[in-house]
Amino acid sequence: MPSFKGQFEHSVDNKGRVAFPAKLRKLVSPEAQDHFTILRGIDPCLYLYPLDKWEAVEDRITGVNEYTRKGRAVIRNFLRYAEDLVLDKQNRLSLPSDLMAWAGITTSAIFIGSGESIEIWSPEKLEQADEDLSFESYQKLFEQVMGGELNDED
Repeated sequence: MPSFKGQFEHSVDNKGRVAFPAKLRKLVSPEAQDHFTILRGIDPCLYLYPLDKWEAVEDRITGVNEYTRKGRAVIRNFLRYAEDLVLDKQNRLSLPSDLMAWAGITTSAIFIGSGESIEIWSPEKLEQADEDLSFESYQKLFEQVMGGELNDED
């Protein structure tokens, strides 16, 4: 199955509903049946997983050692803000208000395809994240990550 990619900006209505981008919708597998899990991201954005991709994430979380302090912290803080969503008949997502507030999403949301998941950003926070990563530092980071110079802990 092709991965999610691209950037799409959509307005958010006063009820927190936002159109799910058609180009991304075409890439959601039939197994997901328009069901998603949304949660806080590691960056100040939201992560959105189609159901079938979320099941793989849950399998990885199940492998985390809950008997260590680090393991419990990761499990607790990753899953505590997870919520299940379903596209409505107009192919919109109703973003949970607490997650919108945390991510700074108000009247507009930017969807970014990130392989097996989708990031949802406020335009302001995405602009700040982009400013924080200069082109030169991105080049160096890209070379390290894609060139295999980083280990899993970086």
